[in-house]
Amino acid sequence: MNLTEKISYIKGLAEGLNLDESKPEVKVINAIVELLDDMAYSVSDMEDLYDDLSAQVDEIDQDLADVESDIYDDEEDDDCDCCDFEDEDNPFYEVTCGACGQKLNVSEDVLLEGEIECPNCGELLEFDFSDLFDEDGCCSEEGCTCGCCDDEDVE
Repeated sequence: MNLTEKISYIKGLAEGLNLDESKPEVKVINAIVELLDDMAYSVSDMEDLYDDLSAQVDEIDQDLADVESDIYDDEEDDDCDCCDFEDEDNPFYEVTCGACGQKLNVSEDVLLEGEIECPNCGELLEFDFSDLFDEDGCCSEEGCTCGCCDDEDVE
């Protein structure tokens, strides 16, 4: 039973009591029932508007996903090498969002910051490199490139 049906039921109960409408208490009860009736219709109208708005937002979301797909798919299909440069000082890495599967090219600086928000779905992607370094912050690998130790200190 929805709100308008419930208020109609209450209205019928109140009318079935055959109350004396000249008494102040009955006037208050009738006013409350009328107010509830108006509110039920307002809520019903808002629910209808919400459903319409929700459907429109879903359509916009789908259209945006189609546009993003067209744009990102076109970038992957391009065979030009003009955009595929890699800066030796700041290389780029491909990261895939676990939530939506979107592939991102992320610079090393961004990776070292530890997190980035996926531009496709908004999911927070976190990067943890703590298991690669010892407690001194050194990678302790042969041919160390982190700059924290000499090759002689590496085991």
